[in-house]
Amino acid sequence: MGSLDVDSPAQGVARVTIANEAKRNALDRPILEGLAATLPALDARCIVLTGAGSVFSAGYDIGDLSPDRLAEEAAELLTHPFEAALAALDAVEVPVVAAMGGHAFGGGLELALACDLRVCASGAKLGMPPARLGVVYSHTGLRRFVDAIGSARTRELFFTARPVDAPEALTWGLVNEVVDDVQARSIALASEIAALAPLSQQGNKRVLAALHAPLDPALEAELHALRDAAFRSGDFAEGVRAFIEKRQPEWRGT
Repeated sequence: MGSLDVDSPAQGVARVTIANEAKRNALDRPILEGLAATLPALDARCIVLTGAGSVFSAGYDIGDLSPDRLAEEAAELLTHPFEAALAALDAVEVPVVAAMGGHAFGGGLELALACDLRVCASGAKLGMPPARLGVVYSHTGLRRFVDAIGSARTRELFFTARPVDAPEALTWGLVNEVVDDVQARSIALASEIAALAPLSQQGNKRVLAALHAPLDPALEAELHALRDAAFRSGDFAEGVRAFIEKRQPEWRGT
């Protein structure tokens, strides 16, 4: 199982490191619950979120899902703990910098996108693989991508499931900077942010967050139903099996 490491690499800066290198920093329950518990308790003027080693995060840890309870376990992992971690990240009052020292896929990429700024390694690849697994992604997650890179690029990212390299991600606006030394640059950027007026930083972040209008309740219920149906489909079960067995899935559309 994974864990979190927390340190303070510079004055006013807290760094949270996802530590699950054996699984390319895949997001399991201890990591997600740890983020939900740790982020609100941090005393800092800027936070750096990063991954241990050479990968930011490979996304959800679906390899250990039980075949007998696939729909239930997947829905539980991909919704409640992950949404709680994202909610905690959204609620952080100070700016958050994602230090992406390597690849970021699926939920790992959304986690980075929930941060305010993203510094990315030049050799990293970023991608969203729901279409390779038979998953209908959350409307809140898709909205993050539309806000960051626009509707056309979001469609390209999700409908092709094609990873993009760091320079392309920079031109899309998916990341803010591409550098060779991600940790050094991220800490320098976080230190710069931490040195500025804290009330201004917190206030502007709150105003930016308030610009998102809530969904109509009926539409939100419909979108949740679509996602739940996908979790219970045969295609999702096939997508997970194919992922674990490292083969191409055989889709049936059911």
